[in-house]
Amino acid sequence: MTHKSSRATMRAARIHEYGDASVIRQEEIPIPTPGRGEVLIKVAGTSFNPSEIGLRSGLLRTVVPEMAGLPLPHTLGWDVSGTVVATGAGVSWPRPGDRVMGLLEGGAAAEYAVAPARLLAPAPMVVPLADAAAIPVAGLTAWQAVYEHGRIAPGRRVLVNGAGGGVGMFTVQLARRAGATVIATAGNTRSAAAVRACGADEVVDYLTDPLPGDLDVLLNLVPFAPGAGPDLARLVRPGGHLVSITAPVQPPPGSRVTATRFVTRNDVDQLTEMATLVDAEEIVVDVAERRPLADLAAVHRMAEAGRTRGKVVIEV
Repeated sequence: MTHKSSRATMRAARIHEYGDASVIRQEEIPIPTPGRGEVLIKVAGTSFNPSEIGLRSGLLRTVVPEMAGLPLPHTLGWDVSGTVVATGAGVSWPRPGDRVMGLLEGGAAAEYAVAPARLLAPAPMVVPLADAAAIPVAGLTAWQAVYEHGRIAPGRRVLVNGAGGGVGMFTVQLARRAGATVIATAGNTRSAAAVRACGADEVVDYLTDPLPGDLDVLLNLVPFAPGAGPDLARLVRPGGHLVSITAPVQPPPGSRVTATRFVTRNDVDQLTEMATLVDAEEIVVDVAERRPLADLAAVHRMAEAGRTRGKVVIEV
């Protein structure tokens, strides 16, 4: 069954070239039509991810092979949450009226988005639908850092470096849920309060205090200067794990520390489990700020100036 919208066009935030935030344009473009295996979503929200600066600037196409052939113009937005309004052939779920969220290859920074049905999970019911867009990229990254790469288990001593960001908030909660003692870094009072509320046992001000050692796991969520990787590894006990979602890390020779850098994998089963935990109120979706679609370029500028904290949801 296909729903016909009364509007032939929609607003979308697109780039026609790579560059600074000024290349982001608010445009009227045709509402897409879902093909086989796809659905059309009336978007409630998307969210800003720092890595999207790399997409917009063109940096990602030099380091991620899949981005090299990205066709332009491109509608921004990887995270999506919204309501299904139409389905293509071969789709048994979701159906029109269902609330969904997912991680797309782009297109969510618009009033409507087409998505493969197989990439979508039910959106949690206990948070506003737009806020569910804070979950996919950040939640999946945190899940894989904690359970797959960090192998965090009860009794482990864990440092979350960069806990005040969108990924960090979920990482602290999942590490605590796994039974670890969680130490979190934060650079200001507001971030420190937020990570404590998410369950951190200890908060370290990385601007004034040294990072603690004797760690079983160090989860690095922030970029670091060249040469800092080995310094981080020295904080980890022999046999422990250093996991980075940013730059590659190399442990000192003979340290017996396992060092891993990973790129987040789209996993609908994990995303569905995240939604279940949110609905069970075991995980909180911490949204630091909500901005309209028209402010997306301004959000990019704020992030580049270091003036964003936590997850910024773009309401559509």
